Amino acid sequence: MRLVADLHTHSIASGHAYSTINEIAEAAARKGLSMVAITDHGPAMPGGPHAYYFGNLHVLPEEICGIEVLKGIEANIIDHQGNIDLSAEYLKKLDIVLAGFHAICYPGGSKEQNTRAMIKVMENPQVDIIVHPGNPNYPIDEYQVVEAAIKHNTMIEINNSSLTVSRKGSCENCQRIAQVAKEMGAKIVIGSDAHTSCHVGNFSTSLEMIMEAGFTEEKVLNSSLDKIKEYLGEKGRKRFVDG
Repeated sequence: MRLVADLHTHSIASGHAYSTINEIAEAAARKGLSMVAITDHGPAMPGGPHAYYFGNLHVLPEEICGIEVLKGIEANIIDHQGNIDLSAEYLKKLDIVLAGFHAICYPGGSKEQNTRAMIKVMENPQVDIIVHPGNPNYPIDEYQVVEAAIKHNTMIEINNSSLTVSRKGSCENCQRIAQVAKEMGAKIVIGSDAHTSCHVGNFSTSLEMIMEAGFTEEKVLNSSLDKIKEYLGEKGRKRFVDG
């Protein structure tokens, strides 16, 4: 299976990542990708950018080094009510919005609390993708989460970084989420979660996992630029509604 886009990457603006936006685009070009999303952490993350950073992303060109560039965010879920750390005023101007649990930003909770928070996030029409839901620090009910993802047309991510360099202990949970998503007919997305340019487009471990679960390209969002653009248009992203 060939993927054409990396929809989860971080630049130096995230505060704990190590490459510029240009370096990320250059890496995407070297990997043979057609699209990359710059999804820096939201303001609640220590060292992360102020909200104004996201408001000013419109100055970025839509193409760098021949790569189509999406201007986005990986927002932080900040409470059990499913609130995130950037207002709708800014979110609606972006091309793509990811959201997930992160230490320091989210208080943690029981499986029931985490599941409820994640579902509330998916009820937010501004959120497109739930990232690294297999994090063992925040257990969830996979069936309830996947059911909500289908209901609210929100993508569930299988995160390559969780299987390789971060969030140790995620593998079993990610396998279960992939299996449940396949069983329920949900669509998914694969992200590198690159915090350095050398990891951009690194999908190998997550690809192996979803193929073992029986996924085909039809159910993987970033296997096609047309699917990505159609989906973001359905979600009301202005760049793809107007385009």
